[in-house]
Amino acid sequence: MSRVRPIQPPPRRAPEPSLASLLDEHGMILLFDGTCGLCDAAVQWILRRDPSGAMRFAPLESRLGREALAQLPDLARVDSMVLLHRQGAWIKSTAALEIARYVGGIWGGAVLGYLIPRAVRDWMYDQVAKRRTAMFGRTDHCLIPAPEQRARFYLT
Repeated sequence: MSRVRPIQPPPRRAPEPSLASLLDEHGMILLFDGTCGLCDAAVQWILRRDPSGAMRFAPLESRLGREALAQLPDLARVDSMVLLHRQGAWIKSTAALEIARYVGGIWGGAVLGYLIPRAVRDWMYDQVAKRRTAMFGRTDHCLIPAPEQRARFYLT
């Protein structure tokens, strides 16, 4: 006679960390369009130059990206990379300049871009953004990080 084993509940997963706790721990999280070729190239560029390995990444389409946009209603319709930090978020050209500042080295000189009025900088950013698919293509899937970089991404 075979014994009937009781049904075991599935193992409990650890709760997903909140956006606030991740920002407290890491300082900055870059939200990017997970299927944009230009965004993918930008993330790869940052990964190669990130001095401390502290910056984290999440597609806008991920749980974390959706949570951030829900908490920051002004960003609900933004079509831009979003650099989250402890005090809020930077978008468009300001996000790009802050990334350059963070990476440092010769790229830190990009902060001279702050001499250009934000409206002009953002207009230039928007011109590239409008053409990003034609210039850099789209990917069928979100970026798949290398094993040594996986801990820096929130993809789900």
